[in-house]
Amino acid sequence: MSTITKSPKESFTIMNELVLPNDTNPLNNLMGGRLLHWMDIAAAISAQKHCNNIVVTASVDNVSFRHAIKLGDVITIEAKVTRAFSTSMEVRLDVWAENIPSGTRVRSNDAFYTFVALNKEGKPISVPEIEPETETEKKLFEGALRRRQLRLILAGKMKAHDATELKALFLNQSEL
Repeated sequence: MSTITKSPKESFTIMNELVLPNDTNPLNNLMGGRLLHWMDIAAAISAQKHCNNIVVTASVDNVSFRHAIKLGDVITIEAKVTRAFSTSMEVRLDVWAENIPSGTRVRSNDAFYTFVALNKEGKPISVPEIEPETETEKKLFEGALRRRQLRLILAGKMKAHDATELKALFLNQSEL
């Protein structure tokens, strides 16, 4: 891990997109794949702001679609790094859909994406640490290790019995 420390606000990114006809399905709803694409771009920008290097997407957590996003809506994607590990960063995304003529705005999606920082040769490199400032940032930071362990277990890169943070949620300290 790098000795440089950054705050989450330094990686904060806001991206807006207008939902056009070529972004929609036959029901005039935004296609999920198009939204995931936009979310990936916003999250990558946030991760790059944090580490000042090229990044690649390592994982995308569960993305649930709460509300249909309609043709003509304006999408606002907010992204911020929540925690940095040795070479990877977790980025939180919040997606809002706004119908400007009606004045309505709804939260459509949220997700966590993980990125790995790379050097010019395409090799993973260390990233700056995160120093959360607000209560929300601190809660997201604290939960990031559990989310990371779950991602690693699901990817087959960690055994469940090694996930100490996850086990602590379910077992008494004497059982650990």
